[in-house]
Amino acid sequence: MLELHDVDCVRGGRTVFQGVSGRACAGQLLRVRGANGAGKSSLLRMVCGFLMPASGSVRWAGSEVMSLRDELGRQLLYVGHGHAVKDDLSALENVQVACALAGQPCSVHQALQALRDFGLSGRERVPVRALSQGQKRRVTLARLVLGADQPLWVLDEPLNALDGAAAQGVASCVQTQLARGGVVVLTSHQDTPLDDRPNQVVISL
Repeated sequence: MLELHDVDCVRGGRTVFQGVSGRACAGQLLRVRGANGAGKSSLLRMVCGFLMPASGSVRWAGSEVMSLRDELGRQLLYVGHGHAVKDDLSALENVQVACALAGQPCSVHQALQALRDFGLSGRERVPVRALSQGQKRRVTLARLVLGADQPLWVLDEPLNALDGAAAQGVASCVQTQLARGGVVVLTSHQDTPLDDRPNQVVISL
């Protein structure tokens, strides 16, 4: 279970948001909505333990996320709004490195299949610098195919630069993870294939 209790965010002496509360249980999608600058990315970073709330608490499985450190890292799959890829590495190498840094086991075969599942067949060994923005985003998102063992997914604007087919691929991965009993936190400034999913929790900033 993920719980937020009266969370405040202050950046540069400015209150970004305050009093945010919400709870998502196993199998639930937590949607974070708000205008640009409302603090959506900051809230997601708090969920990951990357940023400390000015007040209030964020708990995962009953414990403060800031106290979990390595334990949370093993349970977390985080995709930020940037591409988070190295231009000098191939798509395959990027997936392998990202999984290794996250302590996520991944064979070459699994990484190749994940890239193909996201429409990158024939581009797996191409240097990322040669890929389009949408293809770079797909490289980052290929980790979703490999994230079954991470019960907490935090996805910041995962649909940026994606076409309809890739967006549907993200939605399918999320639906599968929720069916496994995971918790998925997601923010998006655009409509998503998950908008009509029942029993989702919405936090508006």
